[in-house]
Amino acid sequence: MNALIKAEFRRLAATRMWRWALVTAVLLGGGLVGLMAVVGPENFSPPMPGLDTEEGVLSVLGMLGFTVFVPAALGTLAMTAEYRHRTATYTFLFAPRRWQVLTAKLVTFGGAGLVYGLVLAVSAGAGFYGALAARGVTPGLAAGTVLELLLRLALTMAVYTLLGVAMGALIRNMTVALAVVIGYLYMGELILMMIPGVNLVYPLLPGGATASLTSFTYVAEAVAGELATSPVSLLSPVGGGLLLAGYALVAAAVAVLVPMRRDVV
Repeated sequence: MNALIKAEFRRLAATRMWRWALVTAVLLGGGLVGLMAVVGPENFSPPMPGLDTEEGVLSVLGMLGFTVFVPAALGTLAMTAEYRHRTATYTFLFAPRRWQVLTAKLVTFGGAGLVYGLVLAVSAGAGFYGALAARGVTPGLAAGTVLELLLRLALTMAVYTLLGVAMGALIRNMTVALAVVIGYLYMGELILMMIPGVNLVYPLLPGGATASLTSFTYVAEAVAGELATSPVSLLSPVGGGLLLAGYALVAAAVAVLVPMRRDVV
């Protein structure tokens, strides 16, 4: 296992994908959050609470939850690239016990996803407080609470990397797997939320768990406003985190078990 994990880390370090991923983390964290903080959520359309309120801070930082497609896509690429470039055959010949290969991938890319999340969180914090200092605005949340929220976002990114690896193990075709991941995250759950009655299951879906963990209620409230209904009740941050961890465990089991029962082509 140690040799396989080292090999995966070497392979990861030899590619440019994760270098660009870290650049993306800085741009999304510092750039996107900094820009929103400079503009001010009260100037959005529709307007949102200002950054001098708790709701405004949670809304701006919680927007990073919409970027989970990046680590999810990277995890998917990590798995599907093995089949697209036909390196899976050599990998499994070198290490016939496939569960060890997949476990090494999960450990490696779970760690890489956490690094991505931490870079995103640090850059978001820097952009957020830099913009507030430039505007002379006092944030509506204490620094300790903001730090906790940023750490929760970092963990969320790591979990979605594992979910991406599982999706890549389940769907070998790179294009199809990416389309399913991105389509579900940005269309599937939103469609379910728009169906009266069905939207009640949203808190139990990955997106709802993410919203709970990141304390981001804007989407649920916006959809409720469109439907003229009461917003669905999200889980607590701890409950959302536990549910998302459960999805990660199931995803890890899928990533390990599915390739063991398939021939390599």
